Order: sequence, then C-alpha cells, then structure tokens
Amino acid sequence: MTRWTFGAASVRGISHVKSGTRLQDAKRCFEIVDPDGASIFCAVVSDGAGSASHGGEGASVVCRTLAEALRSHFANGSTDMPSEDHVWDWVDQVRDRIIHAASLRSLTPRDFAATMVMGVTDGTRTVTAHVGDGAIVARSAVDQGWLLLSESENGEYASTTYFVTDSGTPRLRVAEHDVPIDAIFLFSDGIENQVLDSVTNEPYENFFNPMIRPFVSSTSLGRDRFLTGRLSAYLDSEKFAEHTDDDKTLVIAVRR
Repeated sequence: MTRWTFGAASVRGISHVKSGTRLQDAKRCFEIVDPDGASIFCAVVSDGAGSASHGGEGASVVCRTLAEALRSHFANGSTDMPSEDHVWDWVDQVRDRIIHAASLRSLTPRDFAATMVMGVTDGTRTVTAHVGDGAIVARSAVDQGWLLLSESENGEYASTTYFVTDSGTPRLRVAEHDVPIDAIFLFSDGIENQVLDSVTNEPYENFFNPMIRPFVSSTSLGRDRFLTGRLSAYLDSEKFAEHTDDDKTLVIAVRR
C-alpha cells in the first residue's frame, strides 16, 4: 500500500494586506484511497487576476469545481486517470459557473478571471492541466532529480497571463507523464521567481530539497496539519515577503 503525506497553504501578499483586499489565490488538495489501498493525490491551485474585481471568487470557483469533478471521477473505486476530454469538460463546467455567477451580479466573466493549475498522480502516472501562470514540479522516483512537469505561460505583454475566463477557447494545456515520481509541488506565480531559474526554468534544488524533508520524515498519512501550519508561517515570513508582494500558494505532497 502506498499513501501520500501532504500539506498546503495560501497567504496574502503584502500588497493585499496593505490595501485590505482579500486573498486572490485558492487551492484544493486531497487523497483518494481505494479499497485495495491504492492512493491517488489530487490538487488544484488558482490565482485570481489582480485586475479583476472578483478574481479571488473566480479562483475559488475553479478549485471547487475541479475538486468536485475529480472526486466524482474517482468515485466507486475507479483508478483511471482523467483524459484530456474529461479536463475540457470540467473547464467548461468552471466557465459555465463563472458565467452564471457574473450574470447574477450584472458583471462579466472577465471580472472573475483566474488561472488554473491541476495535478493528479498515483506516483506512476501523472496528469497535469494548466491555464496561465503558476507551475508544477515533481521529484523523479528513479534518480531523485527535480522535474518541471508544467510551466507558467505568460501573455502577449509583460506581467500578463491567460485565464480560464478568456473569451473564445481557453489556452488549456493537458499532459500525461509516465515518469515515476515520489513528490509533487504545485504553486501559484507568487513564488515562481524564488523556486525556478528565470532563464532555464530549472527547479532550484536548494529550495525543493529542504522543503520536502519534513514531509518525508512525517509519520502522518494524508494531510499533515502540523506541517501545513509551518508551511503557512514560512510563506508569510519576511524572507518570502522581501521577494514578492503577491499572494503565495504552495502544495507539497510526498508518496510513502
């Protein structure tokens, strides 16, 4: 039997604290354990656009809708990874919910603009789905090297990106990865510049190796609430704040 130990945290950036605005990031993560003990880890991270009046609410809709879809997909003991068609259907559900929420308030979907970063893995098979910035990094179970599974995609202009709510067909990227992994990180763009090389996009080992050690040593299965609290405090520390004033979200999971 293999299980996952995981933690996740989202904290407001200094700019939002000073302006008194809500957290614009959202996240959902959980473990699916079938009757035979097989375990699948699911995580979604979303970053509401700072320029959108209801970006944080859009991010919450993204995470809630995809989490519901994933739980339904794996219901009744299914261990089949979601296909690209599944993900497109789920993104359509997200967009429909945002359109409905916007219409109730006489707003537009753009007012709820948010990115989407999704990872689903059983350790041998991993599916990633991505719209916009943020990224997914995993550790190879074979050589313990760090792999960028899904990278940030910036927009046409500097400091812009793509959103689930964009008009027309969203720029959704779905990929299947067959490399065995024993750890996975998902994060919003608020910490990208501290964990990825800005030129090569290579993950910084000096960040990921220390961050994973407490989860490797943990005796908890599923969500480790103590490490989740420590993760939140770390993201909210002055060390992080001096590098970015944006919201920060990080999900860490280790296969045991």
